[in-house]
Amino acid sequence: MYAPLVQEDRNGYFDLIHHGWICVVDEHGRVVWSLGDAEDMVFYRSASKPIQALPVFEMGLDKKYGLTEEQSVVLSASHLGMPMHVTAVEDILRRMGLTEDVLCMKPTRPGDAAANEARIRAGLPLRKVYHNCSGKHCALLMMQRELGGAVEDYWKTDTPVHRRVERTIRVISETDRVNVGVDGCGVPVFAVPIRNIAVAYKNLACIDTIQDDSLQAAAAENVRRIGLYPHMIRGALLCTAMNRDPNIIAKGGANGVYGFGLKKQRLGVAFKVVDGTESAWPLLAMELLRGLGALTEEHQARLEALQPKYILNDNDTVVGQRKTLFEMHL
Repeated sequence: MYAPLVQEDRNGYFDLIHHGWICVVDEHGRVVWSLGDAEDMVFYRSASKPIQALPVFEMGLDKKYGLTEEQSVVLSASHLGMPMHVTAVEDILRRMGLTEDVLCMKPTRPGDAAANEARIRAGLPLRKVYHNCSGKHCALLMMQRELGGAVEDYWKTDTPVHRRVERTIRVISETDRVNVGVDGCGVPVFAVPIRNIAVAYKNLACIDTIQDDSLQAAAAENVRRIGLYPHMIRGALLCTAMNRDPNIIAKGGANGVYGFGLKKQRLGVAFKVVDGTESAWPLLAMELLRGLGALTEEHQARLEALQPKYILNDNDTVVGQRKTLFEMHL
């Protein structure tokens, strides 16, 4: 039950259409605009990270381990393995008295091309800390230890940490309709109706609407830090660009899912591209922000720098264009 969202043309001729869902909710969690069935289940993937990290702040683990505010943002990140990200993850593990060997994923390369080229030139091996989810895994390790679970089992489904994370997902998303799968990095991942991803981002933007005092305080702290250090949430891509706008809290996930909240407008937004593409994200974000009256000139320039309307080939030549297939007015 999804709808056409974005069309791609090459040399003026039709090429393909990306289908998906969009849902916008108000501060009360009511759907005010949508495409597709807002009750369809969608896996959060990494869009859940700013939510999953909340128990770290709720339990004061950032203070217990002496994390700086900038370092703590990597707990919510899908980072690119740039030096600033790797240094933060290494230091967090060191503060816990652990090494990257405890991480459950296979060694990999940095997602940032320049960082990977520097690794190759230096003759350095693949490492687990380069993985874009390594910050999230640090958060899970801290919680698992604090909750009395075996640290080496932190990635398993039936563990104290994932019971705590699932509870947090339910509270912030305001739903008990939760399905559990396994994410690309090897830990549990949660699916909820796409409306409830929008609700969750409304709650992150409108902290006072979270119906749990301790999670409300944790969310206020995490959102504030992400806004101060958006470079730690991703790198030179959409999530960092979105969070540079002080009105926005945003995070994407693998296979086309994205969520953002608007503080001034007191709205939550979620969209999912069915075919999993992320190339349409900047255009969708820009058009939705425009329709919601939340696109500033400064932020539009940031998003347009990501080439949302143009299709480039492998030679960086413009060969086509994208356009949205909807008009949004509240």
